[in-house]
Amino acid sequence: MQQKLKMDWFSNVRGDVLSGMTVAFALIPEAIAFSIIAGVSPMVGLYASFCMAVIIAFTGGRKGMISAATGAMALLVGSLIRDHGVEYLFAATILTGVIQVILGVLKVGKLMSFVPHSVMTGFVNALAILIFISQLDHFVGQGWIMYALVALTLVIVYVFPRITKAVPAALVAIIAVSILSISLGLQVNTVGDMGTITSGFPLFHVPQVLMTWETLTIILPYSLSLAAVGLLESLMTAAMLDDLTNSKSDKNREARGQGIANIVVGFFGGMASCAMIGQSMINVKSGGRTRLSTLVSGVFLLFLIMVLGTFVKQIPMAALVGVMIMVAISTFDWSSLRSLHKIPFSDALVMVVTVVTVVATHNLSIGVLVGVVLSAVSFAWKIAKIRTTTHETTDGKTYAVSGQMFFGTMDHFVEQFNYDKDPQTVTIDFSHTHVWDQSAVNGIAKVIAKYQELDKKVEILGLNEESLKIVERVGLSAPSGH
Repeated sequence: MQQKLKMDWFSNVRGDVLSGMTVAFALIPEAIAFSIIAGVSPMVGLYASFCMAVIIAFTGGRKGMISAATGAMALLVGSLIRDHGVEYLFAATILTGVIQVILGVLKVGKLMSFVPHSVMTGFVNALAILIFISQLDHFVGQGWIMYALVALTLVIVYVFPRITKAVPAALVAIIAVSILSISLGLQVNTVGDMGTITSGFPLFHVPQVLMTWETLTIILPYSLSLAAVGLLESLMTAAMLDDLTNSKSDKNREARGQGIANIVVGFFGGMASCAMIGQSMINVKSGGRTRLSTLVSGVFLLFLIMVLGTFVKQIPMAALVGVMIMVAISTFDWSSLRSLHKIPFSDALVMVVTVVTVVATHNLSIGVLVGVVLSAVSFAWKIAKIRTTTHETTDGKTYAVSGQMFFGTMDHFVEQFNYDKDPQTVTIDFSHTHVWDQSAVNGIAKVIAKYQELDKKVEILGLNEESLKIVERVGLSAPSGH
């Protein structure tokens, strides 16, 4: 127990504390921006980020992952807030959490095994592009000082680790550029320009909505969307961090943890949240490895809001933009471009389509779904090949079938036989194939029926145990319409 406690929390204290502090600085402008997208007070996003980070540190299944208010979730609730008000947002957030807990109990995390590597690579690359594009808005209307400060931030981020890695370079860059900007009185956009930050503590609050069927019908569609998008992004981020840190995460626990955290968030005046890929990357790149880093990011975020609010408002956006550009550059899988001509064309196509879809829709979930569907279609096309070899004996003719028997191969399977010219006894050998579905059984039944119409006898051989079970369950009676 003590060993597990140490591995989960205290095996990397200094690195986790410093990385968590770095993440907290980066969370503030993001939380404010996403609150504006959703159409709510900046404090809704900040409270959500604080509560989410603190709760998920204990309940989550991926150590070192950062969860907070995100753009993907904010985009889904804009119309709900416009049409019904912020109280319905809180109610929808709680219901989102309940749905996610149920999905976690049902072990939805297993579905991650169905996401191909090409989709994961496309997801990561698209995310990097989105992070970079989202920073460009901060340059609009700005002078050379903005560009100079961003450049200075990037220089510190990349040069400082050569001097020492004792302190995260991103944290040093944010503090150094902030001190420079404040001391020189530079006229640049700051965190305070993004929205009003108050120094209030989040309080327990039961959503002021009527507990009626009508209320449920209003919030349920939003909650289902939020739960699906939140889990997809969180599980994809967990998988990405697994690869990055060469460690494993408990996807089902993460799903349950996201749900529990969102329930708490809804009761403390926050918006539905999920894992943040960019901030998780900052955490890992800054040395964060355990649950402590996630907890520190939430606690220090609240400390920044309540105690250092005056300083936080003066942090130049240039410093945070520079850090996020570094995140975008390090997140992009540059090796995927070099190997693009080496991998199968279908995999390359899936990766490119995933990237294009995400960047075009600004929705990571849609891109992943499109990529998974395209991969499934590509796979089905590859295996939709059926072959037969024949040999004749004095007893009749034998067809040896190889390939996969499923809905995609049945038309071709039925066309393999020479019904009119075959002898009176035909044997079909399924030793080198597998029967997968009802369509396959119906295909076999069609072939048998065609021979029986010609008063010819058909013998079936070689069905494996699973194939035999489905054939016996469905039955080989001729399908209707034959």
